Amino acid sequence: MKQVLIQNGQAVVEDVPPPQPESGTIVVRVLNSCISPGTEGSGMKESAEPLWKRALKNPGKVKQALHMLATSGFSHTRSVVQGKLQSGYATGYSAAGRVMVVGAGIDDIKEGDIVACAGAQCAHHAEIIRVPRNLAVQVPDGLDASHASTVALGAIAMQGVRRAKPSLGENFVVIGLGVIGQLTAQFLKTNGCRVIGADLDPERSRIAMELGMDIELKPDDGPGVENVMRLTGGLGADGVIITASTSSHEVLSTAFQMCRRKGRVVLVGVVGMTMNREDIYAKELDFFISTSYGPGRYDNNYEEKGHDYPPSYVRWTENRNMWEYLRLLADGRINIEPLISATHVIDDAPTAYAAIADGEHRPMITLLSYPENSNAATGGRLLNPSASPSQKSVLNLALAGAGGFAHGMHLPNLSRMKNLYCLHAVMSRTGHNAKATAKQFGAKYATTDYREIVSDADVDAVLICTRHDSHAKMTLDALRAGKHVIVEKPLALDRDEMSAVEEFYNNAGGESGAPVLLTGFNRRFSKFSRRIAEIIAGRKNPIIINYRMNAGYIPLDSWLHNEQGGGRNIGEACHIYDLFTFFTNAKAVAVDARSITAEPGYYSNRDNFIATVSFDDGSIATLTYTALGSKDFPKETMEIYCDGKILSMCDYKKLTVYGTNLSGIESSAFDKGHREELEEFARAVKGGGAWPIPLWQQLQAMEIAFRVEEMLTR
Repeated sequence: MKQVLIQNGQAVVEDVPPPQPESGTIVVRVLNSCISPGTEGSGMKESAEPLWKRALKNPGKVKQALHMLATSGFSHTRSVVQGKLQSGYATGYSAAGRVMVVGAGIDDIKEGDIVACAGAQCAHHAEIIRVPRNLAVQVPDGLDASHASTVALGAIAMQGVRRAKPSLGENFVVIGLGVIGQLTAQFLKTNGCRVIGADLDPERSRIAMELGMDIELKPDDGPGVENVMRLTGGLGADGVIITASTSSHEVLSTAFQMCRRKGRVVLVGVVGMTMNREDIYAKELDFFISTSYGPGRYDNNYEEKGHDYPPSYVRWTENRNMWEYLRLLADGRINIEPLISATHVIDDAPTAYAAIADGEHRPMITLLSYPENSNAATGGRLLNPSASPSQKSVLNLALAGAGGFAHGMHLPNLSRMKNLYCLHAVMSRTGHNAKATAKQFGAKYATTDYREIVSDADVDAVLICTRHDSHAKMTLDALRAGKHVIVEKPLALDRDEMSAVEEFYNNAGGESGAPVLLTGFNRRFSKFSRRIAEIIAGRKNPIIINYRMNAGYIPLDSWLHNEQGGGRNIGEACHIYDLFTFFTNAKAVAVDARSITAEPGYYSNRDNFIATVSFDDGSIATLTYTALGSKDFPKETMEIYCDGKILSMCDYKKLTVYGTNLSGIESSAFDKGHREELEEFARAVKGGGAWPIPLWQQLQAMEIAFRVEEMLTR
C-alpha cells in the first residue's frame, strides 16, 4: 500500500506493507485524509534540521542516547539512531474511510461502514490504517468522507471550547484564525456567544467573518487589548481562546489583559509560556490547557484498550467529541467547505506538503484522496530489491518484531555474522518500520503478517522480539511449521502457555529431531557467566548465590506492567532464575518470595521483592529485585560462595575471585552474552547437537517465575 512518510524535511510516498487486524481495532481503507498544516508543517520543518540541533531541543532524548552509549556501546546506539533516521516517520492524524476488517471484541461497527478516525499513532496518510475502537466513529448518513476526514481538527477545536465553558451572550476572543481558530469561532457562535477574532492574515479574518464571526480585530486598528475593552463596554472579554502557533510570550500576556475580572483563558495552540503574575493576579483569572481531542487522549487504557469513561462521569470524551463534530457538520451547523483549500491524490502528496511549507500562502485545509478501488491488500510481502542473495551454508533467519531492542542489539550482531546468518525477512506491526529495517539490514522482504514468515519454506529460523504476550503463540506457530526459534524472554506469561510448548515437544518425542528452541536467557552465555561456570565446575558442596538487581523505576502505566508485559518478575527476573539453574544445573525443589509495599500507586509490589530458590543438590539462590535504588549504583551484582571461594561479579564488566589462584576477568563494556547466544543457536541448528539451553532448564526458569508471581500477588 502507499503511505506518506516524512524523511529529512521532505514528504515522500512509499510502498509499505499494510497493517494487520488486531483485537479491539478495525482496519480501514482510507477514502480521504486531512493534512494539518500547523502540526505537520512544524514536524516536517523539524525533521529537516541537523541532528545536533534537534538534540538541543530535546535534552531528554540526549540523556537517553548518552545512557544507551554508556551501557550498550557505540554500535548499539548508532544502529538505533540510524534506524530511526532512515525509516522517517508516519504522518497524519485525521482520516475517513470504509471498514475492511473488524477485530475481535467490536460489535457496534461492521464491515463496509464509513468511519472517521483520529490519532497520530494510527490515522495516518495511508491507503489502509488500523485504528483502535475509541479512535473511530461512524460517519452520519449524507456526510461526505472528505468532510468527515477533518474529524480530529474539529474535535480539537470543540474540546477547547468545552474547556472555556461559554454561555449565552458572552464575549469571546479567538486569537489565531487558522483552521482550529475558524472552527472555534463557529462553535462559539453555536453556543450563542459574540465572537471577536484576531489574526495577522486579513484573508483568514475575512473567511471567519463570512462564516459568522461578529468582529474582526485588525492590526491597523490599534492595540488589541484597548479594542476589546472598547467593544465590550469596558468590561473585557469573558474568555479568550488561543489557537495561534508562535514562540512569542506576548500572546499569552495579551490574552490575559483582554479578559474581564474572573475571566478565563484557554490555550489550544502552541505559544511561549512565560507568564507575568501581574497579568492574572489582580483579576483572578483562570487559565486552562486544552488537550487535543478531549478526555481519553494519551490514556492508553482508553485509546488502545478500549476502556470507555461512563457518560455520567465524563460526558464528553474524545470519541464523543468526534461524533458530535460530525453531527454538527451533517446538520449544517458547522461549515467546513470554505476552509478546504485543495485536494490532492495520494501520489501528489509531496506537492501538497510543499504548499504547507510556504509560510506566506499556507493553505487552511488540504485533503488527500485515495482510490476506493485500490489494489492495496491486507497482507503480503514487500520485496527489497537491494537484498543480498542468500547462501545455503547459513541460516535464513526471519525477524518478528523490529523494535528498539532488535535494532540496537540483535540486528547489529547478525550483521557481523554473515558466516552464520542471512536476514531473510523482517516482520513488524508497522509497515514503514518493517520496510526501513529490511532495507537497512538487507533482508529479502518486509511484511506485517507473521503468517508470511511462518509459511515461507525458505525461512529456517525465527527470531521473536515482539511484546511478551505474543511470545508463546508465535513460538508455537513457528515450531509447528518446522522452524527453529529464538524467542526473547519470557517464553510464556502463564503455565497454560508454557504447557502448550512443553506438550509440543512431548508429542515430538523430545528435543532430538524437533526444531531447536532457545529462550533469550542471554546472561548465561556471557563470558563472565562462562568463567564462573569454569571456576565452580567440579565443586564438592552446594553453593550459595546472592544476586541483586537494582532494576530502576518504570512507571506503572508502562506496557511492561500490564497484560502485554506480564510484570517485571516474569518479564525480567526470569533471566536470573535461568542463571541460578545454569550455575547449579539442578532441579528447583522450593521457592519462596516476599515483597514490600512501597508507596502504592507509584511502585508495584512486583517491583520490590526477595525470591529464594532451593535446589535438589542443596544449593540456595536468592534474588533481591528492587526499583527503590539509585541509578548511580550498578544495576546487577552477584556473589557466589563455593568451596572456600567467593566470586563477585559487577554489572557484567568485572569478575573478581577470592580464595583461589584462579583469576577473574574484566571488560570495558557490558557483556551480557547476546552475540554468543546467537552463535550457540546457529551451532546447535547447523550441527544438530545439544541445545544451547536444555528444554527442562528453559521451562524451569519460567516455572520459578510463576511460583514467585503467585507469592507476590496472593
